[in-house]
Amino acid sequence: MDTKKLTKLSLLTSVALIIFVVELQIPQIVPINGVKLGLANIITVYAMYKYTPKETAMIIFVRVLLGSLFGGNMMSFAFSFTGAFFCFFTMLFVKKIVPMDKMAISSVAGAIAHNTGQIIIAVIMGGFSVLIYYPILLFSGCISGFFTGTVAGLVAKRLN
Repeated sequence: MDTKKLTKLSLLTSVALIIFVVELQIPQIVPINGVKLGLANIITVYAMYKYTPKETAMIIFVRVLLGSLFGGNMMSFAFSFTGAFFCFFTMLFVKKIVPMDKMAISSVAGAIAHNTGQIIIAVIMGGFSVLIYYPILLFSGCISGFFTGTVAGLVAKRLN
């Protein structure tokens, strides 16, 4: 990988981390754990369409790892990493059939997969009673996924 590419990936990772840390300071809109805007995923969606899967995976892994450290909660790493893993592979598949100008569709699919991965970890850690949150997470994930995908599409147009 050349220096220019590494610099661009590093900058994207830094921007995603900054967005993540700023979002941590915003009070929760809905008083339910797991429901948040996920604004750092704007960078993920953009990277899925602009970079290779390996490069995007590097951005995601570093963001999740450092985000857990900066957020002061390494327990959240299991939730974030599993959600990111599900999201990454879902979006990797969806981007093959969804064109770049429809990033929001790919982002919604990724958000649904992300929430599915997180609920699996929650069931493992807390039992099946946490499944009551799943419909709420899916609904909020679709809204935030559409928003982040739309913004990622605007970013992609602006940066071209």
